Amino acid sequence: MDPTNLMLNGLTRGGDIIESTVRKIAGTATTRARTDRWNVVTVNRPPQEVMPDGRLPGPLAEMASEIEVQVRPAPADKGSELAARITRPSDGGEQVPGGKHTGDQRERLRTALRHAKMILETGEVLESDKPSTTRTTITNLPLELALRRAQGTGRL
Repeated sequence: MDPTNLMLNGLTRGGDIIESTVRKIAGTATTRARTDRWNVVTVNRPPQEVMPDGRLPGPLAEMASEIEVQVRPAPADKGSELAARITRPSDGGEQVPGGKHTGDQRERLRTALRHAKMILETGEVLESDKPSTTRTTITNLPLELALRRAQGTGRL
């Protein structure tokens, strides 16, 4: 194959990868996940400490009317598994103009599970390191967007 064609094909493919990554970060990806799936985190605490007297951990208690929660021992005595799923999907809040997601139940549930895990294990919600500059620049904008979206989706 001609080296020029190889280079052009590589550049085109690279552009496609960059575009799909930007769409994922911006929240404009077209795929939709099922809302009835269980989301599970492993907590380094015995089941009795995860839900004492059947009370939900703080962040999950805010969504109590929308979710179902289960606690079970984790395999190999590694603490507990805290599982939650949406039982009453909301009608709105999926996406607003500009690609921003507000009120997305799946994202709120994932965030609540992560925060509950952090609170149970450390007593506080831990935050990722802040960028060294507080000014938004063209070079730190992708990192800023990725960190903002990672809280709910958990993927960078």
